[in-house]
Amino acid sequence: MFNSAIISVVDDDELILVSLDSLLRSYGYTVMTYNSAFAFLDSCGPEQTNCLISDIQMPGMCGVKMYEALAARNTHIPTLFITGKPGLPPQFSARVRKPEGYFSKPFNTEALLACVERALKRRA
Repeated sequence: MFNSAIISVVDDDELILVSLDSLLRSYGYTVMTYNSAFAFLDSCGPEQTNCLISDIQMPGMCGVKMYEALAARNTHIPTLFITGKPGLPPQFSARVRKPEGYFSKPFNTEALLACVERALKRRA
């Protein structure tokens, strides 16, 4: 199966990056991985990404602040958030407009893939 969509994954956990890279590639997506929000923002990733999967809590800049930085650049990418901490952080709902999905680790891969596909269809 081939899919021309580019999915970017931002997470400070190398195991999550490798796992999601392998999973998404097996479904035909092109995947770009970044170990920090700064690495993603400083790359060409934001301009090329069709769907973003980001950890919420990372050293340096959290996923929510990265999302806000993208919005400040007028870059709106369908975003799925993942986190190792159960429950939404209190500031999350107030600061993030319309996330495509929110998943606690360990997450259901089928549900994550379905959410990615819905996000890509809405973006098209």
